[in-house]
Amino acid sequence: MSRTDPFEGRLALQQRVLPGYRVAFFDLLASRSTEGLSLYAGKPRDREAIQTAEGLNEAQLWPARNLHLLGGPLYLCWQRDILEWIQSWDPQVLILEANPRYPSSRRALNWMHAQGRPVIGWGLGVGKAVAGWTLYLRHFDALIAYSTQGADAYRRAGYPAERIFTAPNAVTGPPPELRPRKLSDPPRVLFVGRLQERKRLDLLLQACRAQERELELWIVGEGPARSELERIAAREHPHTKFMGAQHGVELETTFRQADLFVLPGTGGLAVQQAMAYALPVIVAEADGSQRDLVGSDNGWLVPPGDLEALTGALRRALENPNRLLQMGTASHQIVAERVNIEIMADVFLEALHKVRPA
Repeated sequence: MSRTDPFEGRLALQQRVLPGYRVAFFDLLASRSTEGLSLYAGKPRDREAIQTAEGLNEAQLWPARNLHLLGGPLYLCWQRDILEWIQSWDPQVLILEANPRYPSSRRALNWMHAQGRPVIGWGLGVGKAVAGWTLYLRHFDALIAYSTQGADAYRRAGYPAERIFTAPNAVTGPPPELRPRKLSDPPRVLFVGRLQERKRLDLLLQACRAQERELELWIVGEGPARSELERIAAREHPHTKFMGAQHGVELETTFRQADLFVLPGTGGLAVQQAMAYALPVIVAEADGSQRDLVGSDNGWLVPPGDLEALTGALRRALENPNRLLQMGTASHQIVAERVNIEIMADVFLEALHKVRPA
């Protein structure tokens, strides 16, 4: 059986919340399951800056009743009706977030195994308490990692390598057609994302100020840090344009007019969008998934919070325009061949066929 063959039966997938950026992937996965996909997900905490979706197009959504307990390193999420959901949908395979902070998931996992049906875990890797994770991971019939780094962590925790699959974390489909590009004068550096402190746009503004070459900085997005960032920009880099939130054709036009994308802090969903429009990228490392996107052929990875490294990467990017154009082409190729939701769905199907062969 090919890994691209559809999944025969009903598929269930649990998430703590349903971010808007996951809708396209879940709908795609539903379309490749003969009897559909039921997604179980609830609401985030009020203070979390997560833009959630209210529904899906192809997949079915069962709204979970999330109970958020404690906080920080002790945070737990109890999903109160998870057993009712799994019994009602009665799937052939269940995919769970592989996170021990969601203890109610064990109820669904145990029910599936009592029926002799497999459960797949999907996650970033393991936390600091490796021994505890090792025991926890044994309950899954296979694991899907967001990144090669996460897959390596699962192997180091003792999980069998032949049951680990790597589905690079994708939020976009195959890229649009590659168009000829030429660099702007002055070059345009782009950031897209929510304007909040953890994005470290203060560092990007300082790095722009330190460049010998004149450049424009375009900041797309809204958020609680905007007014403070505007004050910093007036002092550090007046050639900064705050463009507000953009979507659809307006955002596509901005990507096509930029020359370089920079993500100086955590997050990173817009990195793939930028690469799809043939932009080279400078990205701060965070959860490990960035290493599957960014290499020396298409950009630079910098340590988070390191102004000197960010400044140096920006300088190297701008000093060789021809090389920058080549790196943008490499970005486009990576999205086309390795990191998009269609390839991600292929890996999920491969794992599904592994745990439930025809």
